[in-house]
Amino acid sequence: MGVEIRESAVSAEEFADMERFVREYLVASVESEDDGGRMRWYPWHSAEYRFNHIRNVVEIAERIAREEGADVDVVRVAALFHDVAKLEADQDVHAEEGARVAREFLESRGEYAPSFVQAVVTAVKDHSYQGSVTDLSLETQCLVEADLLDKVGANGTALMLLRMGYESRTHMDAATMVERVYQRGKQHAARVESDTGTDIAHRRLKRVRWFRDWLESEVTAMAAEETEVETR
Repeated sequence: MGVEIRESAVSAEEFADMERFVREYLVASVESEDDGGRMRWYPWHSAEYRFNHIRNVVEIAERIAREEGADVDVVRVAALFHDVAKLEADQDVHAEEGARVAREFLESRGEYAPSFVQAVVTAVKDHSYQGSVTDLSLETQCLVEADLLDKVGANGTALMLLRMGYESRTHMDAATMVERVYQRGKQHAARVESDTGTDIAHRRLKRVRWFRDWLESEVTAMAAEETEVETR
């Protein structure tokens, strides 16, 4: 019995058009605010960061979908739209707003099957679900896991170090702050159920743990030297 080859519902050109729309929507969301954008002074709340996060989630979600047998087209399109309303809507409703935007786009710019549109919309709407991911469709599970995993690893560590600068923290706090990234990463990883997502989480947490240990050995030694100088 051969493997069924399913024709893609979304062409490369159509997906590129969706990417342009999402990026322009995020930029417009920031520019339209009177105060220059909600928390714009935090780079990770900018259109540039949000779009980068979205692209990361698309890549991770697509990998999980392919290896776990989910509908890849549904997953990658839902991942692309999952945070489209993040910069204009309150956190507790951004998923519903993103689902609305996704539906309007898909129904007005293409001839996608209603079942495809509904699957995408459902995944976007449910991507902030806080219960077990096994309660959700496989496609939504892939999106939720990918969204969690982008916060784990080198990316989450870099954002935490960037945050330290905005909070006027010194490098002496680095090991402690990275430990927070590691512990938060473990919490995110605990929600991941797929074998593919679990493997990604394990690899990413290992990198954070290694970096944390490195900081603890070097920064702690530096702190000890400074204390010794001060007491002389």
